[in-house]
Amino acid sequence: MSVSAKICGVSTPEAVRAALDGGAAYLGFVFFAASPRNLDVETAARLAQPVRGRAKIVALAVDPDDAELDRIAAGLRPDFLQMQGKETPARVREAAARIGVGVIKALPISEAGDVDRAADYDGVAEHLMFDAKPPKDATRPGGTGASFDWSLLAGRRFRRPWLLAGGLDPWNVAEAVRQSGAPIVDVSSGVERGPGLKDPALITAFLDAARKA
Repeated sequence: MSVSAKICGVSTPEAVRAALDGGAAYLGFVFFAASPRNLDVETAARLAQPVRGRAKIVALAVDPDDAELDRIAAGLRPDFLQMQGKETPARVREAAARIGVGVIKALPISEAGDVDRAADYDGVAEHLMFDAKPPKDATRPGGTGASFDWSLLAGRRFRRPWLLAGGLDPWNVAEAVRQSGAPIVDVSSGVERGPGLKDPALITAFLDAARKA
């Protein structure tokens, strides 16, 4: 099975270069103030310049209002919008129509019932992303380094290729793919040397491991 990879929360030219050189299919730029990877639209647009045409540009937002969607769409011109909050299927459909790109809807997972609820979004979002459910006291809905039982996804079928996220790193991504059957893997904190600080060597290692998974 050929596994694609997304490097999320890139914030430096060095991280962008490592992701592109390593063959990442998607690069994610975060627009969420509570995240150590948060960027303004202008900075993200500069970083995304070498990405366009080589990999898909993903804008991550958490329960964005229409004004934020418009800013992101005009300033970054992403290929995908990743909605990481508590957006309803109706809001996902609305956002996709408003900015004219597909939505990657992140869903928090801790048990089989959480995976079952993905049916509400299957076919509404362009892609589903299964991420670890954050602790109750967490200040952000993703990028925490937490993982979940990957086997909950084994044998599941969805309309479009889906993404596995949450606690992945260069050392466990092959096992995560084996247990889950994920066609696309997503990493953020697992390739950092500190909060929000992407390590180009870890990005390279992750992409190598994902390619061989």
